[in-house]
Amino acid sequence: MRKGFSSDTIIRVRSAQGHAPGCGRGFSSALLAATLLSGFAGGEAFAAEGQKPGTAVKHTAHSVPHKAAGQAVRPAAVRPVSGTAASGTTAAPATLTPQQVRTLRGTVAAPGPVVAEGEESVIVTGTRETGRKARESLSPIDVVSAKQLSQTGQPNLREALAQLLPSLTMPTGGFDSGALTDSISLRGLNPNETLVLVDGKRRHTTANIYADPGPQQGSTAVDIDMLPMAAIDHVEVLRDGASAQYGSDAVAGVVNIILKKQDHGFHAQSISGITAAKDGFQQGVYLDGGAQLGSRGFVHVSGDFFHTDHTYRSAPDARTGKKDNNVLGQPEQTRESVAIKAGYDLTDSIQLYGTGTYAHRHAESYQNYRLPSSLANYPGYAAIYPGGYSPLETIEENDFELTAGVKGKLAGWNWDLSTVYGRDFDNIGLANSANLAIEKDTGRTPTHFDVQGFNNSQWSNSFDLSRKFHFSGWPHDINVAGGASYRYESYSIGTGDADSLYGSGSDAMSGTNPGNAGNFSRDVVAGYVDVATNLTRHWQLDLAGRYEHYTDVGDTETGKVSTRYEVSPRLAFRATISTGFHAPTLAQEHYSALAISPTAARGLIAVNSPGALANGSSPLKPERSTNVSGGIVMEPFRKLHVTVDVYQINLRDQIMPGGQVYGAQAASALTMNGFALPSDVGSWTPASLSTHWFANVASTRTQGLDLTATYPTQLGTIGRIDWDVAINLNRTRLSHQGTDAQGNPLLNAQSIAYLTTAYPRSKMIFGGRFTSGKWTVGVHEIRYGQTTSQLTYYGGAGNTGSLSSTQFREFHNTPKFITNLEVTYRVHPRLALTLGGNNLFDARPSRVPDNNRYLGAPQYYMSTSQLGMNGGFYYLRGDINF
Repeated sequence: MRKGFSSDTIIRVRSAQGHAPGCGRGFSSALLAATLLSGFAGGEAFAAEGQKPGTAVKHTAHSVPHKAAGQAVRPAAVRPVSGTAASGTTAAPATLTPQQVRTLRGTVAAPGPVVAEGEESVIVTGTRETGRKARESLSPIDVVSAKQLSQTGQPNLREALAQLLPSLTMPTGGFDSGALTDSISLRGLNPNETLVLVDGKRRHTTANIYADPGPQQGSTAVDIDMLPMAAIDHVEVLRDGASAQYGSDAVAGVVNIILKKQDHGFHAQSISGITAAKDGFQQGVYLDGGAQLGSRGFVHVSGDFFHTDHTYRSAPDARTGKKDNNVLGQPEQTRESVAIKAGYDLTDSIQLYGTGTYAHRHAESYQNYRLPSSLANYPGYAAIYPGGYSPLETIEENDFELTAGVKGKLAGWNWDLSTVYGRDFDNIGLANSANLAIEKDTGRTPTHFDVQGFNNSQWSNSFDLSRKFHFSGWPHDINVAGGASYRYESYSIGTGDADSLYGSGSDAMSGTNPGNAGNFSRDVVAGYVDVATNLTRHWQLDLAGRYEHYTDVGDTETGKVSTRYEVSPRLAFRATISTGFHAPTLAQEHYSALAISPTAARGLIAVNSPGALANGSSPLKPERSTNVSGGIVMEPFRKLHVTVDVYQINLRDQIMPGGQVYGAQAASALTMNGFALPSDVGSWTPASLSTHWFANVASTRTQGLDLTATYPTQLGTIGRIDWDVAINLNRTRLSHQGTDAQGNPLLNAQSIAYLTTAYPRSKMIFGGRFTSGKWTVGVHEIRYGQTTSQLTYYGGAGNTGSLSSTQFREFHNTPKFITNLEVTYRVHPRLALTLGGNNLFDARPSRVPDNNRYLGAPQYYMSTSQLGMNGGFYYLRGDINF
């Protein structure tokens, strides 16, 4: 941690120069200048030494017994994950009075010697016990601090985590509305297989389903970028199945985002960055601070502003020979978010707490370019678009969540009663588009359309208990935990406006028709029990079981057995076997849409719709998994900390689109569901028109290995180097393929590749961070392993037609290396400036062969999760602490 100020109270102000309306370069520069000047002109200097990172100042002289677990208080240092380093600190009292806080804030201490420390974070994820540290965990867990996130130079949480954790990946890119929502994956599984918590409570998911082909297809994961980065204290990533502890979705692992709760301090950070191609300019402004509520409470407020411009990575359009098709690139995005967290001690043993988050996003994604010749018979639109046009798919997203609870201790029992309501609303629109049927029939030429509206809400209520028991006949404590929960989930699909539905619909995406709209909901009731104890002094055992009932898909029972044996203080073994499940989402059960390109269309219809039932669809079942893992935690010699874990995940009845139908069969299914097809569909190749629905398509087996190692090198009075290595090896194979009611396989070779080879076979992160006085220099290398895809062949003039739905090209996206570098100079105890570069040498994915690019433009394949397509990113960051 930075000396003298806990990263827990960091607030990011990223000044930059984007193109957000009303908040351009001048605004950001002025804000940063004002913040810098205020830092020198007023306020009290916070101590450069003396406070343990993560140690919150208590509100009263008498402590609340249950508070420590809720705060996830960390010891002096967090074990570094890859790409980070722990910093030494000088110990301070664990409890400070308000007067001591004021005295500490008014002191500016001289920098002390750099000291290596190996203590780790106290964790709250994957265990129902209090006070357990990460290295003592029975399952592998990574703890990432706010400082470590900041050191990546990434303005978004998912991109920062992807720089630090080899088991976590994100998509190369996205299509259509899927490009407008962010997702993450653990251990090469679909984003739906990762559960996201905020302060230990289940977070609601996005309403915007990723509907396009690829490994993310069908996911409505939690969009973690809708949480303000400034609000995050640290992130705990459990790399193991945990459905028996947390319920549905915890198949690949759990991401628990812990928010800040300090009652003092202020921090600001500014970042400005641009890609090596001189596009995609990014700016962010990140702020947070805390205050006391009387003498017994706290409130912490955080806020982000983020904007990024488009990037342009398309090759020349095969129809024109020019770079006028911008379909390949990063969407433009503007996002504002805020979080408020508060707590108040009603008594010495009862605390009220609450959290509120809100975020708004506007984003725009280019669709394929339409030639001027397509408007030859439509003079109204030809006058508006004399050079042709590229429709923009847009999203206006509003996301909020409210948490309220009370917790305490009674008769030895720790108890927690809470309620959480979250909602995500997405309005999907089209700009710069057309509906040719409207001009033909009425003479009007609308260019903007409201095509889809989605609402996803979740109301969770839970009651949790835990207590340690000691029996005279058993020499060790027994920790018993249990609880019950009720969750209401709802999903709504709204119709498009009249212009988006007229005739064959708006170009690029037709509006949702009334037959495919609706309101859907379900209830979920659950109960769990968890028992942990020691069998011997050095042998720990944890047993967990959970029952859940879904009103739409029935009952499920899951269990987990974890154990850890400590051979010596420097060597321990751990192992877990568990069962898990993922219930089909309401979006997977009910979503329908038709995406339209200049010479192709692709539909996705609901599994219970007339078109799907006519082609042999079956009701969705929950996915079920069996996880087995084993590992070793060791310190071969002093200060070298190593963990190695192997794992296997057998996932049955995996949900992905299946039952692909093409040509006339697809046209019939879409027509049965009320979709109107473009007037020239008869001239397309049969493989250019397709539709499918979600199904339990296959069973897979994922096997892998995780390795982490950290070692500090002390260089006397010069400084220190913190070395780190993190490796993930991962392979998924198909063990069974499903069939429809007629016995036809649900997957083709392309879909099988999405399940098995679209994620890198390996990801390795290694490097170090050198700290000396006011200077810090970090260098890390990331190696992405190979991905393999099955590419569609295109032919005809300008690659306008798909040639086959059964024959594909095997394409290898070869391993790639990227280099990350950052140099930080602490100008003042309260001010630091950083110059950095991610992907310093501008590495890009492998280029797709010319005859596998629709219309010639997409030179990189987006339906994979290896190296991003944007290339190098260079940034300037400023940090200010008060």
